Amino acid sequence: MKGLFKTAPGPGNMEIRETPKPSPGPGQVMVKVEYTGICGSDLHIFHSDIAIPVRPPVITGHEFSGTIAELGEGVTGWKVGDRVTSETAVIRCDVCEFCRSGFYNVCPERRTLGYWVSGAFANYVVVPARNLHALPDSVSFLIGAMTEPTACCVHAVNELTDIRGGDVVAIIGPGSIGLICAQLARVEGAEVVVLGTSRDAERLKAAEKCGVRATIDVNAQDPVKELAALTRGRGPDVVIECSGAAAGTRLGLELVRRRGQFTQVGLFGKQIELDFERICYKELKVTGSIGSIWSAWNKALHFMERGLIDLSFLATDILPLTEWQEGFRRFEAKEGLKIFLRPVAEDGDGDADGDGAGAGV
Repeated sequence: MKGLFKTAPGPGNMEIRETPKPSPGPGQVMVKVEYTGICGSDLHIFHSDIAIPVRPPVITGHEFSGTIAELGEGVTGWKVGDRVTSETAVIRCDVCEFCRSGFYNVCPERRTLGYWVSGAFANYVVVPARNLHALPDSVSFLIGAMTEPTACCVHAVNELTDIRGGDVVAIIGPGSIGLICAQLARVEGAEVVVLGTSRDAERLKAAEKCGVRATIDVNAQDPVKELAALTRGRGPDVVIECSGAAAGTRLGLELVRRRGQFTQVGLFGKQIELDFERICYKELKVTGSIGSIWSAWNKALHFMERGLIDLSFLATDILPLTEWQEGFRRFEAKEGLKIFLRPVAEDGDGDADGDGAGAGV
């Protein structure tokens, strides 16, 4: 089969390689991959500027959906042909206080699919059976491949941030993560404002599909004045920073009201400078968010199944795995929203649920 490998440490060093099809060990399953989404962290792996441990040579990719192709010894509750997606924390200690309390996303021994263990930019991927989640019948493979980023957003927005009905929530960064977070804030009853730059013009238009109250181009408008006008001078109750840009974080801390909340979702890939005293002077509640846990996956799939959030318009580009360089280029150039790579199945079986043709292409 083919896999997109990070072949060695350092910037670049990624290529498609032929590699043997994996076999599931005890407690594992092998999944035939339908779609794998390109994540911002995949670009960080490419540029070698991410703090999460990476062990090359390793097949990258972690946002995926597919069907179970083979069960390992001892696996129960699943069968070949089940439609699934998978969590990414494939290695964890299960004995530390974080694992025991359900927060294995911050386990010191956590190792991640597509970073440390071969991932889903391939025809097949092997994952622990305990990581699996069944796709509801109403959730297509394409939408199902967005469960992982949605679960990460649920963890940040619905689990770590205390949003209350009527709150004004400012989302900085209108990429797919920001637009998912915007919808999840609305699920909690918030009024949402999405901010981006002039480069984000098409993405800000897409934000209108999320039912947001307003969008702000920070290059063409004064975001402080605009949000003051929308909030009677108070500023937003909550700011969720999804751009992973230092300027976005600095702006967010400036915008959020006194005694408000600030949640950092985007990753910078480097150290940044900011006025940390502002957190004290405004008595802000500040949290970071990394990855996801079982409860976030459960909620994400519930929201998706019930139609409480709409992910369909995010799927703008589907490319074959062999065109990964073009996919990465589009991602970095902010062309489109969610970009997917699709492996060509070795048995010639494509598009199992009929949602691949022409979806945003």
